Amino acid sequence: MTLSGFEPVPAEIPTGNEDAAASENSRRVTTAERDQAVRIATGSLPDLLRQPPPPAEFEPLPDLKDKLVVVVDSHSLIYQLFHALPPMTSGNGLPVSTVYGFVGDLLELIGSKRPDYLIAAFDKSEVTFRSQLYDQYKAHREPMPDELRQQIPLVRQAVDAMGVGIIEQGGFEADDLLATVAHRVEAAGGRCLIVTSDKDCRQLISDQTRLLNLRKNQELDAAALWDDWGVRPEQVVDYQALVGDPVDNVPGIPLIGPKLARQLLQQFGTLEGVLDNAASVSGDKRRQNLLEGRERALLSQQLVRLRNDVEVAIPWSRSVREAADLQRLEALFEEFGFRTMKTRAREILGDGNGRTAGAGADGLGAGAEWLTEYRTIGDEGELRELASLLQNAEAIAIDTETTGTNPRASELVGISVAWAPGQAAYVPIRGPEGSSLLDEQLVVNVLRDVIESESLKKIGQNLKFDAVVLRSAGVSLRGIQTDTMVADYLLNPGGRNHTLDDLSHRYLGHTTTSIKELIGRGKQQISMDQVAIDAIRDYACEDVDVPIRIAPLIRAQLTESGLEKLYDDVEVPLIDVLAEMEFNGIRVDAEYLREMSGKFTEQIESIRNTIVEMVGRDFNVDSPKQLAEVLFKELGLPVVKKSKTGPSTDAGVLQQLSIDHALPAKILEYRQATKLKNTYIDALPSLICAKTGRIHTSFRQDVAATGRLSSSEPNLQNIPIRTAQGRAIRQAFTAGEPGWLLLGADYSQIELRVLAHYSNDPALVQAYRDDADIHTRVAAEVHGVAEEGVTKEMRRVAKTINFGIVYGQSPFGLAKTLGISKEEARSYIERYFQRYPGVEAFMLQTLLECRRVGSVSTMLGRRRDIRGVRDVQNLDPAQLRSLTEAERIAINMPIQGSAADLIKLAMLAVHRRLPESGLQARMLLQIHDELLFEVAPGDAAALGDLVREEMTGVMELRVPLKVDVAVGETWAET
Repeated sequence: MTLSGFEPVPAEIPTGNEDAAASENSRRVTTAERDQAVRIATGSLPDLLRQPPPPAEFEPLPDLKDKLVVVVDSHSLIYQLFHALPPMTSGNGLPVSTVYGFVGDLLELIGSKRPDYLIAAFDKSEVTFRSQLYDQYKAHREPMPDELRQQIPLVRQAVDAMGVGIIEQGGFEADDLLATVAHRVEAAGGRCLIVTSDKDCRQLISDQTRLLNLRKNQELDAAALWDDWGVRPEQVVDYQALVGDPVDNVPGIPLIGPKLARQLLQQFGTLEGVLDNAASVSGDKRRQNLLEGRERALLSQQLVRLRNDVEVAIPWSRSVREAADLQRLEALFEEFGFRTMKTRAREILGDGNGRTAGAGADGLGAGAEWLTEYRTIGDEGELRELASLLQNAEAIAIDTETTGTNPRASELVGISVAWAPGQAAYVPIRGPEGSSLLDEQLVVNVLRDVIESESLKKIGQNLKFDAVVLRSAGVSLRGIQTDTMVADYLLNPGGRNHTLDDLSHRYLGHTTTSIKELIGRGKQQISMDQVAIDAIRDYACEDVDVPIRIAPLIRAQLTESGLEKLYDDVEVPLIDVLAEMEFNGIRVDAEYLREMSGKFTEQIESIRNTIVEMVGRDFNVDSPKQLAEVLFKELGLPVVKKSKTGPSTDAGVLQQLSIDHALPAKILEYRQATKLKNTYIDALPSLICAKTGRIHTSFRQDVAATGRLSSSEPNLQNIPIRTAQGRAIRQAFTAGEPGWLLLGADYSQIELRVLAHYSNDPALVQAYRDDADIHTRVAAEVHGVAEEGVTKEMRRVAKTINFGIVYGQSPFGLAKTLGISKEEARSYIERYFQRYPGVEAFMLQTLLECRRVGSVSTMLGRRRDIRGVRDVQNLDPAQLRSLTEAERIAINMPIQGSAADLIKLAMLAVHRRLPESGLQARMLLQIHDELLFEVAPGDAAALGDLVREEMTGVMELRVPLKVDVAVGETWAET
């Protein structure tokens, strides 16, 4: 049975050729000054921010006497951050980890060094005067990765908004600009601090100029240079000319290493002195190289000497803190998802005369006067008057105050309601001793008709919480129309924050009262029932006043975005389903977990002892630093990647190292066992609700950008199903009624079926219509053998490819996962696409369409804005096999998002059917593609039939939906 009004979006995706004018315009822009990556990235920003920072104009040199000028080698810092920080994307899919790190470093610089002027130097082009001197200069450098290239214009936007001047000059490197700035500052009597890790800049050290290595937090002066290299600043160029630089492909003199170069310069003073005295150098080969290498050395000297006379415009007026535009910077942070950095930027930049962001920065509700009339309901008569007033309202906003954050375990402290903007009341039920309070049962009975009315529409923020609280108090919240949190999430699925505080600021320009102002924090924190009634009244009334003001604004955006139907027909009804599941909870056998804890302790200790035996000495296995010492120094394993603190030992690194050595695999086993013990085995018993004897997880609609639900407090989605340890933990989950059973219903390969539907690949579609083992079928097709000839290893590879395709896995990623060579992995992928060309066509058309319209959608129209997709029509096959993060998101979102939509439709359908079926059963959990129920044993078969019918019938695809149903006494048995 399909949900009324919903049909799957047609799988045929436009080719992107419909808009010839747009394509022609794109070709014209290609000839513009800025390259394509800049256009893509800046095109993702709001109109206010789309233009690049204005070019610097020549300004007169300010009075720099005794002033500190800090100049940053931007590209040096950017590359460090790109390789050091884990991937991070904005809400619309742009990579932003480097932007985040760069902005953080600049804020740290401003806060710690307090510069009078702060300037960022950028490389403008790869062709410089050095390339003309020596065509092999930097010839071996790898091209900038696409995911880094996309971030450069975003860095520049943020830098400009921070009041940091930008300098660049064609034909020169950023290092030449650093030298030029330092020269001008010294001449004007100022001090210069150059932020760089580039050793070429050591030649710039003087009494007035120092270098700063941010990562090491070390300043380098002439004394430190002597300690490190044994040369003076004026000898740095000659030292590098002798030693050479393989990174920049500066030739140097063969066999002249740092130690000998230092000795020669200490003896002969300069490069010319060394070359003139080459005949006296010991060692036949070294002497010969010096005698024959004069031109080579002098060329190297020219290549490494920095120019300090570049005619470059320095925007002094835009390089001061007063030039910071906090309104623009906060808009950028909002776009990038840097919520926590706003406060830091205000603290560091806001104490200058920088332009700060006013209320309502986006114009919604800005300037409106915040008029309120909040009241406290003091007796039964006022309560009944309130109920009468509410029954005649068009819609009301409602919120509950509680003794804690777990709605099922908390007590009701009070109820607040609003019936118009600025008009709200608070009904106190619990409070400090001596307060005027109302009896909970009286409040529930008087307000029951209001709360349970379907026709009286309800508005609120995270109404699921309130629904569970009210149901625990004996009343059902009905008639939900607008949940501002869920609505904002649907509009901004990639956003990291949908709190009422955030929404109030963005939609109304109003700063709400912080909960910490009422209850404090840390050891001094109190519960809401200890807060004075007058204080809690204003806070609680504001919590309903803000949503009732936001509701029409957010509704208008839903309509304009074409998301109103998805919101009204799926997301809002789902609140009731999730509230019931959270109210029900699931029973956990605490005694079983206590016994398991002891067994895990023994198992973990046994694994640790094995690790110590393998290493040959005792060490702290939980210490990343000590583990790195063992892996990379003692065992000599290769460093896969580095973090800020040194070589990384994260799970991905250990997995890759496991291919060549047994120890990393054992470390992973140790970590997994420790994590399961700490996160679940030891923690779950403490989360059992005293009222119900069950665990009540929270299902979040506002987290995953794909539309998937997430589970928290505790997170039950991360209990592994395929390991013995994970199954042992699931064994603790049982039905809550004596003799009842658990029933699990799981969509079979739902994402691959959605892929088959979208791609309409004949072979893939037929495989599902034949109900074939898809992994065996793909293995047979890729390897060119009969299905009977498919080995376990072939099937494993095929399974990895099948699921990897959904996530845009590269040959490198597949090789890493399977432990095979990159060439072998590439061959597997190529054979897959040759046999299933419809899949590759779907991927390419998805990227083309995403690039054209800036977003991707699911079957139900759930949309996610994504920027940073390349013009795939102009990429070679190798580039197409290495997708950017934005491109992987673009391909995965329609598949995973549609799968999420389908399970939500299934939940709604089953939720409607269960009450009318007469079956003794309850829906308890949703874990990705699985629904879990508890059921009376006599109704298990009928429930299985009902659930399978609803789950397979929610939408008709090109391939059949398949549901596996299992029954058992524990979750593990399902």
